[in-house]
Amino acid sequence: MPLTITRDDPTAPDVLALLGEHLTDMYATSPAESVHALDPTALAAPGIMFWSARDDAGVLLGCVALKELGPADGELKSMRTTTAARGQGVGAAMLAHVLTDAAERGTRTVHLETGTEDYFAPARHLYERAGFVECPPFADYVLDPHSVFYRLTLSAPAAPATAPTAAQPAS
Repeated sequence: MPLTITRDDPTAPDVLALLGEHLTDMYATSPAESVHALDPTALAAPGIMFWSARDDAGVLLGCVALKELGPADGELKSMRTTTAARGQGVGAAMLAHVLTDAAERGTRTVHLETGTEDYFAPARHLYERAGFVECPPFADYVLDPHSVFYRLTLSAPAAPATAPTAAQPAS
């Protein structure tokens, strides 16, 4: 499935609908005190980058955000695919895009929190396939039987080749 992943506005009408579905599902599967999803206004705040995935016709397929936790740390937030896009690699493509972008900007550790209920099993499997490992709570999170915490250490991108200078002739 061809798709394009770009920075987007979490308050765009189609994105609002997807995020509304996301929040509804979070509250339907987890106790309110264990729901850590951000609302669209919070996703538009400084320090949060937000992307959407769209098909060639511009139809929304999914969204994801990365919240800055510190100079080299981030948290994956609000990762969601549309019902029609599930099982087609959209989530994996969005995750790869965000992790590449984060590494290029100097992020070295990406954390995330997701649910422990069966509903979240596909998400946990996706994160584990990408190399995320379970970790203790991070940032302001606390131990919660409805939450599982993950982290991934990113590699620094390869240094770009530099052109030879007068003091360093080409061989």
